[in-house]
Amino acid sequence: MNMPAALGYLRKDVSGEAQAWHDTQMRSLAKRLGYNLTKTVIFGADTERPIDALLNVARRTAAEAVIVPSAAHFEGGTIPSDLTKMVDVITVMPEDTHARWSLHPSRWDSRTKGPSQ
Repeated sequence: MNMPAALGYLRKDVSGEAQAWHDTQMRSLAKRLGYNLTKTVIFGADTERPIDALLNVARRTAAEAVIVPSAAHFEGGTIPSDLTKMVDVITVMPEDTHARWSLHPSRWDSRTKGPSQ
């Protein structure tokens, strides 16, 4: 059985000396959740358009998820909506999944059947 692919993502300026520990935590969580962490993408504060670059890597690797130490590794500490349109984003601390889709009833309109229809 093939495990779905996932990417690790971190900013070296945010991780600092904990970078190796963050990588270990991401790999451990990926394994526990049933993902194959194919690679870890590491950017710095000077990386231009890091989310666009991360999305390109996700497309090339057919990743289902991006695992990140915390939301602090994203601009403003916020999970980018462009990213969650394509992959699930899973944070290690706190452990949380920001899914690509939602079962919230407001997601459907009169033309789209919801889960209870």
